[in-house]
Amino acid sequence: MADKFDLIVIGAGPGGYVAAIRAAQLGLKTACVEKWIDKEGKTVHGGTCLNVGCIPSKALLEASHKFIEAQHDFDDMGIQAGDVTMDVKKMMARKDKIVKNLTGGIAGLFKANGVTALEGAGKVLSSKQVEVSKDGEKVVYEADNIVIASGSVPVDIPPTPLTEGLIVDSTGALEFDETPKRLGVIGAGVIGLELGSVWNRLGSEVTVLEAMDSFLPMVDQAVAKETQKLLKKQGLDIKLGARVTGSDIKDNEVVVKYADSEGDKEITFDKLIVCVGRRPYTQGLLGDDAGVKLDERGFIFVDDQCRTSVPGVYAIGDVVRGPMLAHKASEEGIMVADIVAGHKAEMNYDAIPSVIYTFPEVAWVGMNEQEAKAAGIEVKSGSFPFAASGRAMANNATEGMAKVITDAETDRVLGMHIVGQHAGEMIAQGVIAMEFGSSAEDLALTCYAHPTMSEAVHEAALAVDGHAIHMANRKKRK
Repeated sequence: MADKFDLIVIGAGPGGYVAAIRAAQLGLKTACVEKWIDKEGKTVHGGTCLNVGCIPSKALLEASHKFIEAQHDFDDMGIQAGDVTMDVKKMMARKDKIVKNLTGGIAGLFKANGVTALEGAGKVLSSKQVEVSKDGEKVVYEADNIVIASGSVPVDIPPTPLTEGLIVDSTGALEFDETPKRLGVIGAGVIGLELGSVWNRLGSEVTVLEAMDSFLPMVDQAVAKETQKLLKKQGLDIKLGARVTGSDIKDNEVVVKYADSEGDKEITFDKLIVCVGRRPYTQGLLGDDAGVKLDERGFIFVDDQCRTSVPGVYAIGDVVRGPMLAHKASEEGIMVADIVAGHKAEMNYDAIPSVIYTFPEVAWVGMNEQEAKAAGIEVKSGSFPFAASGRAMANNATEGMAKVITDAETDRVLGMHIVGQHAGEMIAQGVIAMEFGSSAEDLALTCYAHPTMSEAVHEAALAVDGHAIHMANRKKRK
């Protein structure tokens, strides 16, 4: 038997590595198991988020957005840039460099905080044991507590089996070495819209096939409709109610078959990205006698504090219920580490923000108006367009809006939804407001710096009672 630890974390993604660091900071003897291998054959930390998710996609989104700005927006500001071109291989190299810096940084954080890094595939056995396998060798460690943070993987669908270089998942879409002329994207969710935006900006003719009849149903519909309009204006052809039924590879092209309200159709692409969601990763994770139960969807069953069916064994992040978001996983990791260390901790699952990093960005937290009404809550809401914002005009970013949704009886903020430049930064105001049970009046009485994009949130809060300053009001102040 190898070393015994107070806590062993399986998975070094944004949930696992944060849990491990927090636990070590609290004085627990902690180890973190990771099997992710990079292009150079080395074990790296960071999981999907740092390696093939959040970070590399944002590097490409930022580069492609600056490319569009240089092509179309600089001249209006008096900047003469001349002919602007994109070196896709150089863009990819920059992305890889950022990933390498960040994943290497986690190794440094482990060392600084006293976390033992274990390389290999982790498996939970009975009696709180963890088996770590690498290159045919197996070592069993004991732990008083275990945290499972194994993450998720892209969902495959039978009509479009992955074909290297032609039909790819989100990981493959981060590795194109040139811009495809015709690009298909299956799924109009967060990942599909972000990746579609990247390659659309770089010159691809992008068609998004979405099986659902509604666009971004999790977002307030006023914001969703505005987002769909803006993305269509940018050139994304988003086909709703388009259910993919099959695909063929012909002459190094992808022929996709789909059905919509008009019947069966075909469309041909040079590349196809499958972005229909992610599923929890539990393959080889649980021994036969581990005792950890899964729910009907394949997620590890946990309570509100991420305890599994086995005492002392916890699970966090994408492998459990709730939104598959890096920051949700990190906060769960902190909560569990605190609990294991003997502290009281909990997490407010009603105040987890979501962001789509298109341009403009889409961000939301809490309920949308349709959800609140379906729950029988009488709501009031206020909206403010960035077209009326002085800072938005100066930034050449007047598209979009901010919306605040409140309980009509109590004025308590139930949700906030934003489409606009820096929406992902501004949504933190809604998260904090909900975390502290704030009202729209609290936001309205707060002094915001001028000129800022965040003033749109201030005006939206004022608009809940018809008191917005910088747009026509429906009500007079009493």
